[in-house]
Amino acid sequence: MPALVTLLTDFGTRDGYVAAMKGVMLTQNATLRFVDITHDIAPQDVMEAAFVLRQAWPHFPAGTVHLTVVDPGVGTERHPVAARFGDQFVVGPDNGLFPLAFAPTMFGAEGEALAQPDEAVALDASVWRTPTPSRTFHGRDIFAPAAARLASGAALADLGTPLDALRPLHWLQPQADAHGIQGWVLHLDHFGNALTNIPRAVVDAHVDQRGVKGYVGSAILRGIQPTYGAVAEGEPLMLYGSDDFLEISVRGGSAASLFSLRKGLPVRLVFTDRAG
Repeated sequence: MPALVTLLTDFGTRDGYVAAMKGVMLTQNATLRFVDITHDIAPQDVMEAAFVLRQAWPHFPAGTVHLTVVDPGVGTERHPVAARFGDQFVVGPDNGLFPLAFAPTMFGAEGEALAQPDEAVALDASVWRTPTPSRTFHGRDIFAPAAARLASGAALADLGTPLDALRPLHWLQPQADAHGIQGWVLHLDHFGNALTNIPRAVVDAHVDQRGVKGYVGSAILRGIQPTYGAVAEGEPLMLYGSDDFLEISVRGGSAASLFSLRKGLPVRLVFTDRAG
C-alpha cells in the first residue's frame, strides 16, 4: 500500500503553499497518499497545532509521517527536525509542538516530563534537501522533501544529525481546590464549541456528590450534561467531548459567538452543595 503523509499547517487553502509542498513530495514519489488534517490553524499558534495533532495522530496506522508546519521561527536558529514517536513519524520545526502533541497526559503536574522521541535528527544532510532553501518557506524546501524520503522508506539517520531531545512546551494546567477548578479555553472548533483544558478525571476527583456551576465569558452554566440532546435547541451546556475534556457548547448553535468566547479565556467551575 502506498505510504501515508498527513499535513497540518497554518497556511490556509487560499494560496498555493500546501499544493507546492505536495508537488515536491509527489515529484519524489508519485504513489504517496495525503491526508489533510487541517490548514486552518491560527497563524503561528504552536499550541493549537499541537492540540489538533494530538486529536488526530493516535488514529493513524503505523508508519504514518505527520508533516506539521506551524513555524513562527522559520529562518532562525531553531532546528528543522524529523523524529519517531513509537510507530509514528513527524517532520517539522523544533518549536515544542511534537513533545506537546505526543505527551502522555495534558493535565499532569507542572514540570512533568513530556514525550520525547525514540529517535530524532536535525534535518541538515545536504544530499536530499534543496541546495538553497528559502528563508521563509522551509515547508516546501526542507520539510516536504524530508517527509517524502521518510514515507518512501529512508531511515532517520539518512536525513541528518542525531538529536538527544526536542524542545519541550507545556500545556496550561487546570488548578483545583476545595471550592472549584480554574481552567482555560484551549481551542474553538468549527462548530463554535469551546474545548477546555479541564479533563473529566480532574472534575471527578473533586466533585464527589456535589454539583457544578460553570462561568466562562458571559456564560453561566449549571451542571455537566451527558449529550447535546440533554438541553433544548439553542440552550448552552457543559459536557465532555470525544477526548474527555470539558466543552462549552450550544445545542444547534455556536457557544463562541453567543458568549464571545476566545482561546485563552478563563473557565471557572464552582462546586455547589446540590447537584444540577
